[in-house]
Amino acid sequence: MLGAIEAGGTKFVLAVSEDGLTVEHRVSIKTTTPEETMAQVFAYFDKYPVTALGLASFGPLNVNVRSESYGSITNTPKLPWRHYDILGDMKAHYPEVKFAFTTDVNAAAYGELKAGAAKGVQDVVYWTVGTGIGAGIVSNGKLLQGYSHPEAGHMLVRRDPRDEFAGFCPYHHDCLEGLAAGPAIEQRFGKPAIELAPDHVAWEIEANYLAQACMNVTLTVAPERIVFGGGVMHQPQLFPMIREAFQEKIADYVEYPALDDYIVPIALKDDAGVIGAFMLAKEA
Repeated sequence: MLGAIEAGGTKFVLAVSEDGLTVEHRVSIKTTTPEETMAQVFAYFDKYPVTALGLASFGPLNVNVRSESYGSITNTPKLPWRHYDILGDMKAHYPEVKFAFTTDVNAAAYGELKAGAAKGVQDVVYWTVGTGIGAGIVSNGKLLQGYSHPEAGHMLVRRDPRDEFAGFCPYHHDCLEGLAAGPAIEQRFGKPAIELAPDHVAWEIEANYLAQACMNVTLTVAPERIVFGGGVMHQPQLFPMIREAFQEKIADYVEYPALDDYIVPIALKDDAGVIGAFMLAKEA
């Protein structure tokens, strides 16, 4: 039996599967403190024993296997979880279980690669655009991470000339996340993104920033596909706008796949992270 933990900032999703593609059982628990939340995690996997488990967590994480603090959550704004050794705690409770450890967005990227919108390719960038922005990158079929994992949501972008919003990122102010995540849209226009009309100028500005993100990863990691998920991307009108803005910005400097196949929406929806965690567990 395979296990998956998708550890998010607001909730943990716990699941088990026989084949890695079908969720046999799943529960969602609230993210509070390590003591409270992990007690429920241990209770779940005591009830549903597994031989391998994919642990995909919010971050930042220490994913450097040569580091003494490998497996820990690092400088998260969620203070009770800062420097918590989440992988070490799991290994201590389940010493016979094989573990795979990565970020929640990496797991979603891997899920989309194996069974979703990027199935059949080897190189993909998965962007999640919601309360924050993150990217999972798979290169030659392997998750891209070295000394640390990508934090591409904090890349710098050129400001849209219509945009006077200062940005909400506490670290960089007007990075991609600071300008294009859900809270930025709400603070800029005074209402949640979901309440804005499809023809609102907000979406032109959003498409500009996300097209820049696509251009940056095209020029740096040259993926075969770019997949977008997250709450902000529930606006279907965004995709043709992003493709058009991307095409204008890239200016035919490099080759890339046909745009309708290159910049696409997520296929697995809420299952992407869990299935990705199952797949990583299977390989562990």
